[in-house]
Amino acid sequence: MIVLALARIGRGRGEGRPPLADFSGVRNLFGVCIYSFMSQHSLPSLITPISSKRHLTRLVFLDYVLILAFYGLLSFTAIFCFRGDSLLDMYTLNFARCDVVGLAAVRFFLGLFPVFTISTNFPIIAVTLRNNWKTLFHREGGTYPWVVDHVVFPTITLLPPVLVAFCTHDLESLVGITGAYAGTGIQYVIPAFLVYLCRKDTQLAFGYGPVNKHGSPFRHTFWVGFVLLWAFSCFFFVTANIVLSETKL
Repeated sequence: MIVLALARIGRGRGEGRPPLADFSGVRNLFGVCIYSFMSQHSLPSLITPISSKRHLTRLVFLDYVLILAFYGLLSFTAIFCFRGDSLLDMYTLNFARCDVVGLAAVRFFLGLFPVFTISTNFPIIAVTLRNNWKTLFHREGGTYPWVVDHVVFPTITLLPPVLVAFCTHDLESLVGITGAYAGTGIQYVIPAFLVYLCRKDTQLAFGYGPVNKHGSPFRHTFWVGFVLLWAFSCFFFVTANIVLSETKL
């Protein structure tokens, strides 16, 4: 998509004329930022195979620099390639037009790309969520009836996303809402409290003597508070965006 957008801009066919700044978009920026932070999911698979952790900080820093570079390229090529009023929320669908991509196979691939990703990720996420439901309500020594195990848990797992898919096509609001509420808790609040409590538990177990040479440069308690403050900011701004959008202010 980056190459196709750059080629279109290079041929002088870029339609985007973005303003220098548009502060009305700041309200929805926070929900999108939470989703972009999902790049952290790749860190365990990157770190685990590395036997020598000596240069781990540099490698992780390089990883995030590359992620930022691709995010920047994807965003800037998009705003200069397509007009803001015609830019679709599902970005891949912008390349399903004949005037953008001439090769039909590429158009179909990019248009169906969200289907490919959802069809591979959704079953895994659904099975994980179903197992989490079963663990949450599990009682020691007890077993679930067949109906509960094979009908109730899969239903409460699949029904919410199916209903949302039928009820709305507004991806911008959907990303903002799920990112601000569910995403804030999962990616900011819970990890911040886990880090804080684990550090206190480690200090009780090992004391203050041992020094972790692989310790994070963000190990000070201030950063835990900063993450919680950022989570509250995301929650506040996205809520304000929803309220102001609904009241047309």
